[in-house]
Amino acid sequence: MKRLPIVILTIVAGTFLAFQTLGTGAKNPPGKYEEILKLVGEMLSQGHFSPQDINDGFSKKVFKKFINELDPEKNIFLQSDMDLLQKKYETRIDDELKGAPAESFLAAGKAFNTRMEEAALICNELLTKPFNFTVDEEVLLDGDKLNFTANTAELKERWRKKLKYLTLERYSDMLDVREKNKGKEGFVVKSDEELEKDAREKTKKVIDRLFERFRFKFTDDDKFNVFVNAITTTMDPHSEFFPPVDKRYFDEEMSGRFFGIGASLQYDEGNIKVSSILTGSPAFKSGELQPGDVIQKVAQGKEEPVDLTGFVVTDAVKLIRGKKGTEVKLTVRKLDGTVKVVSLIRDQIVQDETFARSAVVRNANSKIGYIYLPEFYADFENPNGNRSYIDVAKEVAKLKEEKVDGIVIDLRNNGGGSLYDVVQMAGLFIEDGPIVQVKDRENKPSILKDKDKSVLYSGPLAVMVNEFSASASEIFAAAIQDYGRGVVIGSTSTYGKGTVQRNIGLDQSFTGSNSDLGTVKLTLQKFYRINGGSTQLRGVSSDIVLPDQLEYLKVREKDDEDALPWDEINKSPYSNWNPGYDLKTIQQLANQRVENDPAFKLIKENTDWLAKQNDKRYSLQLDKYRKEQKAIRTTFAQNESLIKLKEEMNVTALANEENKFASDQNKQERFNQWLKGLRKDIYLDQAVKVVDDIIGQQNLVKGKTGEEPAKKAF
Repeated sequence: MKRLPIVILTIVAGTFLAFQTLGTGAKNPPGKYEEILKLVGEMLSQGHFSPQDINDGFSKKVFKKFINELDPEKNIFLQSDMDLLQKKYETRIDDELKGAPAESFLAAGKAFNTRMEEAALICNELLTKPFNFTVDEEVLLDGDKLNFTANTAELKERWRKKLKYLTLERYSDMLDVREKNKGKEGFVVKSDEELEKDAREKTKKVIDRLFERFRFKFTDDDKFNVFVNAITTTMDPHSEFFPPVDKRYFDEEMSGRFFGIGASLQYDEGNIKVSSILTGSPAFKSGELQPGDVIQKVAQGKEEPVDLTGFVVTDAVKLIRGKKGTEVKLTVRKLDGTVKVVSLIRDQIVQDETFARSAVVRNANSKIGYIYLPEFYADFENPNGNRSYIDVAKEVAKLKEEKVDGIVIDLRNNGGGSLYDVVQMAGLFIEDGPIVQVKDRENKPSILKDKDKSVLYSGPLAVMVNEFSASASEIFAAAIQDYGRGVVIGSTSTYGKGTVQRNIGLDQSFTGSNSDLGTVKLTLQKFYRINGGSTQLRGVSSDIVLPDQLEYLKVREKDDEDALPWDEINKSPYSNWNPGYDLKTIQQLANQRVENDPAFKLIKENTDWLAKQNDKRYSLQLDKYRKEQKAIRTTFAQNESLIKLKEEMNVTALANEENKFASDQNKQERFNQWLKGLRKDIYLDQAVKVVDDIIGQQNLVKGKTGEEPAKKAF
C-alpha cells in the first residue's frame, strides 16, 4: 500500500460551521466503523462545497481509488480477487455511507492480507536465485498502465521483474563503487557474482521491511483510514479524514509547536534512529539519549509499550509526542548494543526553524532584503503563539532598519496555511482593500479585506513562486499581481489549489474541530481573485517565467482527476497601485536576460527531455540500463549544477543575527547552510535583478516628475 504524497498544507478557514440537519433523529450505527462512515457521508452530502451524489457511480470511483491505494503497482491482488470484490462491493460503499454494515473495506483488507503473504513467499523464493542481467527485457512499474494479473504464474513474473529491477539498481551502483575504488589500499574487490549476491541481499532487506510494515503497521484501523480517505478525496483532493492522533500531528505542524522530547529521528535500515538532540529539550536534559540510539519501543507512561517494527519516522513521532507533562518511555538500543528504558517528561518544543526568516543581498547597485516564508503557519490554540503575518511584519521592519532598496518574498514550496494570516500579510504591502473573494456552496461570495489603511512597506517588491506554491501562497501572489503591487517570478504557474477547508470533528453536532472518532478536513468554499478568476486548477501565472526542473513532474492540481473545476465570478472593486514602472518593460528586461542565459536554456531543454523519460519503463539488461541511467543521472546532475551560480551572491544574515541559533550547534549549522545555499541560488539572483530593474525604472520616473511613484513612502 502506498499513500498518495501530500505536497501541500491546506488552508483552515476561520469561519464557523454548524450542520443543523445532520444526525438529528438518527440512531447511532452499531460499530465504530459504521458510525464514522455514516457521519462522513452526512458531512459530505450536506457540507461539501460541491458534493457529488453518493450513489453507485460514486461508490465505483471510491472502490477503484481504495484498491489503487492498497495495491498501486498491481502486484498483490489477482484479477479473480477484483472480480469477486467488484461483484459484491463495488456498488455497496454508498450504502455503507448511509448506515449499512461496513463490509467492503474489511473484505478487501482480508483479501489483501492473504495475497500479501503469498507475495512475500514468492519474493523470498525469487531472491534465493541469481538474476541474469544479460537478458534483453524490460519492466513497467506504472500501475496505471498495468492490469491485474490473471494467475499466480503471471503475478510471480511481475514480481520477478520488479525484484530484478531493484537488484539491478543496487548491482549497478556496486559496479561503480568497485571501479572507483579499485586499487585503493584496504578496498576488497569482489567478483560480479559476489556483487550480484550482495545486491540481492540488499533488495531482500527492502522487501522484508515492506512486508514487515504490512504485517505489523497496516491493521484494520489503518486500512479503514485509507478507505475513508479514498471516500473524502473522491469528493475532492483536499477533503481528508484524520484519526485523532493524525489530527493532533496536523495541528502541531500548523502551529510550529508541539509537546515532545526534542529529538530528531531518521529511518535507517529498518530502524528508527535518533539523529540529533535539541539543546535544552527533555532529551538533552536527561543525558540518556544520544544520536545513533535506536528506538525499539514506545510506551505511554505505565501502558504496554508499542513495538516500532514496521514503523516509519512519522508513525514513531506521533507516538512520542503527546500532552505537556506526560511521561513517555523509550526502549532504546544504545550504540554499544545494550538495551535500556529511558523515561522522559514531555515539554513544549518550538520548531523555530520553520518560521519566517530574512537575509540581505548586496550588489553593486543595491541592497535587497529577502524574506523566506515556508508556510502560512498559525498557532490557533495559543493566543501568544507564532503567526506568520506577524513574523513577516517583524522581518520587514528589520529590513527597513537595514535600509534595503527592495524586498523579495520567497514562497517557493509554501503549501499554504492560515487564511486569516495571508489576508493580513497582503495588507502589509497595500492600502486597505479586498484581498480575496470566497464563495460557499450557496453561491454567496464574501470579500475578505485588509481594513488597515497603513502600509508597512511600499517599496519595490517581488514574489518568488513555483509549482508547489499553493493555496494561501497563491492568494498572496494573486493579490500582489492584481493590485500591480509587485512582480511574481517563478514557474509557469503555481499549484492551483483554490479551495477552503475546515477541520470538523466527527460527532453528532459537527461544531468542534476534534473528536474521538476523528476529524474531516472538509472543503467548504472556493477562492477567487479580486479580478474574479479562481485560483483553482489554473493557479497564478508568473509575470516572469524562469525555467525550472520541477515542471515535468505533473504534480499540480490540474493533474488530479478529482480536482474541482476552474470558474470565475464578478470582479471586486479595487484601486490599482501606482508602481512607478511599466511591467512590460520589466518583463522584457527579465526575459532577455533569461533567453541569453545558457543555464536557463539548458534547464528547459533538460526538463523537456526528462518529461519524456518519465514513463516508468526500464531496461533490465545491464548495459542498456546503465546507459539509460547514466543519461538521466547526467541530466539531473547538470540541472543541479545549473541552478547554482558560478559566482556567489553577497548574501548575509541581518545585523546581530549572524549567530541566530548560537544555543544549538545543529540549528546554527543549518542556518549557515541556508545562507550558503542562497548565495548560489540562480532563481534568487534573477529575482534580485528584477527588483534592481524596478528600482531603476522608478528612479527614471522620479527623475522626470520629481514625485515618488508609490502611494506611500517607506
